[in-house]
Amino acid sequence: MKIAILGPANSIHVSRWCNALAQQDIEVHLVTQHDFDVHQYSDRVRVHLLPYRGGKGYFLNRRALGKVLAEMSPDLLNCHYASGYGTLMAGVWRGPSLLSVWGADVYEFPYESRFKMWLIKRNLRAAGRIASTSHVMAEQTRSLCPELAPIFVTPFGIDTARFVPVPRAADGRLVIGTVKTMAKKYGIDILIHGYALLRQRLQDEKADDLLGRLELLLVGGGGETAVLQALVAQLGLEASVTFAGQVDHTAVPDWLNRLDIYVAASRNDSESFGVAILEASSCALPVVVSRMGGLPEVVAENETGLIIPNENPQALADALYLLVQDSALRNRLGVAGRARVCQQFSWDHCVTLMRDAYRQTVAA
Repeated sequence: MKIAILGPANSIHVSRWCNALAQQDIEVHLVTQHDFDVHQYSDRVRVHLLPYRGGKGYFLNRRALGKVLAEMSPDLLNCHYASGYGTLMAGVWRGPSLLSVWGADVYEFPYESRFKMWLIKRNLRAAGRIASTSHVMAEQTRSLCPELAPIFVTPFGIDTARFVPVPRAADGRLVIGTVKTMAKKYGIDILIHGYALLRQRLQDEKADDLLGRLELLLVGGGGETAVLQALVAQLGLEASVTFAGQVDHTAVPDWLNRLDIYVAASRNDSESFGVAILEASSCALPVVVSRMGGLPEVVAENETGLIIPNENPQALADALYLLVQDSALRNRLGVAGRARVCQQFSWDHCVTLMRDAYRQTVAA
């Protein structure tokens, strides 16, 4: 099978899909208008760079895309992202097509203007079939176009050979943390407030030993960093909170293995799939996540992690209190999380789901 993937080459998710599919008996071509690092891609992936960049490229690259596809003659075109690249694809390719929605393209973009709502509906209808990383995002997509054929659910896979638990030195520390962009939608401020409430409760209970071991580690860059640092200072938490800054994705397993508890307190539905949560679970970490978007789909409640209400620092503090007090609970959730990722979210399993979606789309 020959597949053309149309999407942002600078995205870690696109490169992972391309590389994983290329390991199968699939000829993979990536067509993109984004600049990228060639080292992200396997030699088996053939990359075609379109001439125009930026928003105008989604309109000006139509002729170039048509020429590339005509010369390539793929069995199927898999377009990633319904707004930008979906606009580029619509009307150019008449063969079998699968449009993979990502999150903001169906949760945010359509509601910015009437034109954008019309555009996203047109792009969805122009595709042969639709794929979503989560069931909740599939429902959101269907709310935009109820007449769509059944939507495939094709989650992102996790490299369980890289994201593995590594025993940490027995230094007595108990580290809560997250690996995420420091942005408002990811609720890092909620995590900080929840951590402050946890420390206050332990202080009130005179649990000085546990209080002295407790740390918060925030890994990631982003525009909200200064605001979050000011919040930490305002709450008097500087001594126990560390901002690690932006790290390369190759280093993420090492940073995850510095944690004892992983938290994702996102406040935005557009986080349609919790890749970072699954990476933490793959490292056998217990996870605490907010009931938002696709996050609850990657956690078996009370089996691999705890799920809390959105925008609720007190609920987060209560969940963390349970976990910091009970090492056996942390271990049980972490071990079960690792097993669940290996069974349901390994790259082999997720590539099989995508291949099935490809076959059904071509056969339709």
